[in-house]
Amino acid sequence: MPYSDGRLEICISIQLFRIIILLCNSIFRICYVNNTKKEPEVLTMNRSQYFFAFLMGFFLYSLVEIAGRGYTHWTMSLTGGLVLALLYHINSRDTVTLIRSCFAGAIAITAIEFPVGVFDNIIMHWEVWDYSEVPFNLLGQICLPFTCYWFVLCIPARFLCRRIMRQFGDQKPSALSSDTSPT
Repeated sequence: MPYSDGRLEICISIQLFRIIILLCNSIFRICYVNNTKKEPEVLTMNRSQYFFAFLMGFFLYSLVEIAGRGYTHWTMSLTGGLVLALLYHINSRDTVTLIRSCFAGAIAITAIEFPVGVFDNIIMHWEVWDYSEVPFNLLGQICLPFTCYWFVLCIPARFLCRRIMRQFGDQKPSALSSDTSPT
């Protein structure tokens, strides 16, 4: 059998990752276009905001996984940080509604989860997770039920991202929920 040393899995994962990136790019364009001007919004954000969001995601995801499974893997902590930084960017847009945010977040998380899973589980054989028994899975690394779970998890993540924005003083009245009024 050709490519019996794992090169086939690597080639497949690279091609699938490219397709997922193109899909995410299309979804983000849909989510980010301002409906009145039909132009992308321009945001100015400080690197420290993204770094703070990364750290929050790194530690919160690690805590959630340790509470749920009793342990975590260092690559999952890094992935949690990357995901929250990306969700922070998605939720910083005025035109992104809660549903759009959750949809874009679920697709983005799944898109990140796949190459991390291929690297961790197929290439390195670390066995960090296995969705093989879950319906609608792809190589046991991503699956439809967990994509739906990521959709729901993006709801509290959106409020966390908005809270981080308020802490950094980027208060946009149209972008923040009604709970931002001063007390």
